[in-house]
Amino acid sequence: MTRPGRVLIIAPTSFFLDYGCHVRILEEARALQARGHRVRIVTYYLGRDWPGLEIVRSRPTPWRADYEVGSSRHKIVFDLLLAWRVLQEAVRWRPDLIHGHLHEGALIGSIVGRLVRRPVVFDLQGSLTGEMLDHGFVRRNSPAYYWWRRLEGRINAMPEVIVTSTTHGADLLARGFGRRDGVYALPDSVNLDFFCPTCLTKAERAAQRAALGLPQGRTVIVYLGLLADYQGIPQLLEALALLRAQGQAVASLVMGFPGVEEYRRQARALGLTGQEVIFTGKVSYELAPQYLALGDLSIAPKLSATEGSGKILNYMAMGLPVVAYDTPVSREYLGPHGCYAKPLGSAAALANALTSLLEDPAAARAQGERLRARAQRHFSWTRTGRQLVRIYDGLWRL
Repeated sequence: MTRPGRVLIIAPTSFFLDYGCHVRILEEARALQARGHRVRIVTYYLGRDWPGLEIVRSRPTPWRADYEVGSSRHKIVFDLLLAWRVLQEAVRWRPDLIHGHLHEGALIGSIVGRLVRRPVVFDLQGSLTGEMLDHGFVRRNSPAYYWWRRLEGRINAMPEVIVTSTTHGADLLARGFGRRDGVYALPDSVNLDFFCPTCLTKAERAAQRAALGLPQGRTVIVYLGLLADYQGIPQLLEALALLRAQGQAVASLVMGFPGVEEYRRQARALGLTGQEVIFTGKVSYELAPQYLALGDLSIAPKLSATEGSGKILNYMAMGLPVVAYDTPVSREYLGPHGCYAKPLGSAAALANALTSLLEDPAAARAQGERLRARAQRHFSWTRTGRQLVRIYDGLWRL
């Protein structure tokens, strides 16, 4: 095992929030700590502290201290403030290695790494321009897309090592940007002791279902993640309306944020009642297993072709059968045991996939058990932590 080292992690987000890339940052940091490394995370001003982690925050924007940055021009200022704090920490703390998440973290880390002569790892969780297309920020073949694509290529070339959250991400780097050397697939993983099907007793499960207003005798479909159009929430609601029209005895827990009121309005417009679709709002990461344990089936209708989908791994660890669109990322996680909907973006395809599970509950339960076993074999953070340390070893020997 490598000597213990100091790892400076750059998180260009309001760490910690209860979704997506934040979970990857958290679990990677804890996996490194478990192997004797000291970790310091530099992040934006807002966010939630996590026990046992060293978190250093940048200064707030001068004009509004409580501004929660999203995808806007304010992010440029946040990143400049973050870059200054990263440089300060790199000079004072003298890390052995800089680990930058997302493209902003990779750019900041690469510049600071050259100044302090430290190697840099880029933790890539999707294509920058691919995500901008998914969110509607740019149009393909526009001048803006051209320049953002060039910047993405430049950032991809800067760090000594890139780790990708999916094997598909590594393939995209090779095919789209010609970067093959120093690229390692380090798939998103799941804490299998934390996300466990037995986290609730049968009595606790029944009591919590009743407390949330879930009707007895219905199959419960769960979704836990960000609420956004690119996550496929409109298609999910339309699929639930189709199941209702078919007379299926189902209810759904739609868990996450933001946009709860907008999607609740959409559900009402589709004729879905407050018992058929229950919006819980934000669910803290600490409580996620207990909420997922209330489900019989799970759904991950994400529309992006480049981003990871860590929620699928949480579903798998909970032993839940999973319905997802047929994308390379979904295939990478679920393998032959997923219930795939195609074409991408079709609500009817989601409804058909859900119906196939609803009509054979025994097969659905068996599928969930196989997915739990697949997560244990391929997607544990213990295994991923060992891989990350081996990558660090190679850099420290240079």
